[in-house]
Amino acid sequence: MEKIVDRNIKEFGPGLEDQSLVWQIVTGVVEHLIKIDKIIEKAAPEWPLNQITIVDRNILRIGLFELLYANKEEVPPKVAINEAIELAKSFGGENSGKFINGVLGTVYKEIEKK
Repeated sequence: MEKIVDRNIKEFGPGLEDQSLVWQIVTGVVEHLIKIDKIIEKAAPEWPLNQITIVDRNILRIGLFELLYANKEEVPPKVAINEAIELAKSFGGENSGKFINGVLGTVYKEIEKK
């Protein structure tokens, strides 16, 4: 897996010298995958995980990892949401940005209530 990620970083992140952030996100998402997927299922009940495109599903996972587990001083919640929306607009389908915004916005509102 490491070789695949390294190759993709070279392709999609040219000039990215410090890959530690990429690895932090990848390992963090994998470590919390079950919890993150349950949150997606709860926040988007009309969209079973297997019906969400792989791009959108993984953008949601990254966004939720940053929203829930990242250092809030390094990645404020609204920045995590905005970055996920921009990824969705760049790499997802026509409505991906709106979908990602809706799911992450729902989770963020729940976090704020607590």
